[in-house]
Amino acid sequence: MAETTPPPSFIRAMVAEDNRTGRFGGRVITRFPPEPNGYLHIGHAKAMSVDFGIAAEHGGRCHLRFDDTNPTKESMEYVESIMADVHWLGFDWGEHLYFASDSSGSTGTPRSSSAGAWPTSTTSRPMRSAPTAGP
Repeated sequence: MAETTPPPSFIRAMVAEDNRTGRFGGRVITRFPPEPNGYLHIGHAKAMSVDFGIAAEHGGRCHLRFDDTNPTKESMEYVESIMADVHWLGFDWGEHLYFASDSSGSTGTPRSSSAGAWPTSTTSRPMRSAPTAGP
């Protein structure tokens, strides 16, 4: 029986197409965005392998960005546990550790130099009608 290679996932196909067309200049940057309100489970491990794996396959990087938007349920215990689990599974975010809450206010200050995201207090109705500057 001949060995066959399975087709790429839709995510890998999209990244390959973006690289083929030069959409992002050949850069591949992904993120793993856990919420620090509990311990990781098997679904997180799968997401981690996709996020860090695709970046590694293309010589890119993966950011570890905590979505710490509910301070009443989040704890440094979970942040430290998640960081230890990511390393235990063999992944490394390097200098790219971020928190969604990192900002100097709601004045449109980027959360990180490469994230391209800004904190806002805008309600959903004006947000939906606002123009975007995305790709």
